[in-house]
Amino acid sequence: MRSRRVGVMTFWRLLAEHGSAQAALDALPAVAAAAGVENYAICPEGVALSEMKAARLHGAHLVFRGAPGYPPLLSDISDPPPFLWVAGAPATLMRPTVALVGARNASSLGTRMARALARGLGEEGIVVASGLARGVDAAAHAAAVETGTVAVLAGGADVLYPAENSRLAEQIRAEGGAIVSEQPFGMQPQARHFPARNRIVSGMAAATVVVEAAAKSGSLITARCALDEGREVLAVPGHPLDARAGGCNILIRDGARLVRNAADVIEAVGPLLSGHGKAPRDAVQPALPFEPPPSAETPAQPVIPPAPPETRSLRDTAALHREILSRLGPSPLAEDQLIRDLGAPSDRVSPALTDLEIEGRIERRPGGLLSRV
Repeated sequence: MRSRRVGVMTFWRLLAEHGSAQAALDALPAVAAAAGVENYAICPEGVALSEMKAARLHGAHLVFRGAPGYPPLLSDISDPPPFLWVAGAPATLMRPTVALVGARNASSLGTRMARALARGLGEEGIVVASGLARGVDAAAHAAAVETGTVAVLAGGADVLYPAENSRLAEQIRAEGGAIVSEQPFGMQPQARHFPARNRIVSGMAAATVVVEAAAKSGSLITARCALDEGREVLAVPGHPLDARAGGCNILIRDGARLVRNAADVIEAVGPLLSGHGKAPRDAVQPALPFEPPPSAETPAQPVIPPAPPETRSLRDTAALHREILSRLGPSPLAEDQLIRDLGAPSDRVSPALTDLEIEGRIERRPGGLLSRV
């Protein structure tokens, strides 16, 4: 994973093709040469050993996919991290989890709502996952410190960003929560790391709740990641004239569940603790179910009105995004040709292309050309 140009998807492909990590390392120079990369060298063993030493000094440890302690739902996403650095209590990663995300410049009402939701979920034994950012993230973590929370970082597990949340991170560790990252120790967060971080936040949770978000924001990327993996997406409505609520209102318009309180979230993800009481903090709990089977004891769920027929549903949008990405590669392709290949109306494809461009997943080039990043 620390070798040049080896990302998560490449890691899993190399492992599948060569059978073991050692065989994949041995094959990497030839693979790189075939791809036109000259003088390729794998990551020196000393670099990995230094990272492991830094982790020990920080009190962190590795959790590997497929081994005890790896978040069960995260293992099921399309591009799961091969391993995570965990500082804090690893048992927290095994408990039922809901992601709570939102605006960095959150309003007073937004932070109050985040605290209320996190507190209510925690009282039911549910862990709150978020990204330790300013605003909604910080409010959610702070309210869930005593009941269990996981902070996923974009940089290394020892690089707390923003620095103002360093004390909060210490509280999370001290109170039995966890700080998680897939990046090397000492890695400063870069713009490309945040979408990758967001997929972990949503990937370890059965549901993602967006409290406050602008129409174009990182929180919507997290919601999109959740939807791409078949997870529940919920949103708190806001005033139509408040730009910080624009993204949430769009999500609700397109079919996301409306959230008024923690009870709405619990109702959406299912009666997790039915017959078992509240989940203790020190117990390893099973994965949070998405669609619990109906039972005589479970009250009927309210019917969620479908989105208006003229708007695209979240699932339709996610499907279109996947289809676009599957047709694009590093070689530029004309936008007109892509639209013809998709066989979809241009007024439907163009907004999706804009979304993917904002997310950093495609790149526009001169002459109306597109390529996948």
